[in-house]
Amino acid sequence: MKIVVGSDKAGYPLKESIIEMLKVQGHEILDVGTTDPEQPRPHNVTGPAAAELLKSGEAERGILICGTGMGMAMAANKNKGVYAAVVESVYAAEYSRKINDANVLCLGAFLVGETMAKEMVNVFLKTEFVQDFPEWRVDFLTKQKEILETHEEQVFK
Repeated sequence: MKIVVGSDKAGYPLKESIIEMLKVQGHEILDVGTTDPEQPRPHNVTGPAAAELLKSGEAERGILICGTGMGMAMAANKNKGVYAAVVESVYAAEYSRKINDANVLCLGAFLVGETMAKEMVNVFLKTEFVQDFPEWRVDFLTKQKEILETHEEQVFK
């Protein structure tokens, strides 16, 4: 899978660890920075850079890391077709995909440890939208996604 990964200075060490894990797993990584902690990129530069790669189809999923994950999510979510979720548990990472079809996982390096972050990344990448749900729930969630996409068409002009 092609995955765009980015961080600010606070998220840099965790980003590097996650990239290492993803490369071992065979994923293609697009690193939008921070690539040098002495010259960090802020969330309002890194988030949109990742969003552009998702919107263009160059990346399938994104992982963004800052102190809390919230700044990255706010910056990335300003882009049509980008659904960034701040998560602090494996369960939230899974359900951000199953229910909301999130395509960007935002992590807070001040809030989650490396082991937990890696578990969240793994479940986020292996979980699909509406996976393992009964037909009635698949229909409901698919309709909700369509409503959101219609709203986006009106808002992102």
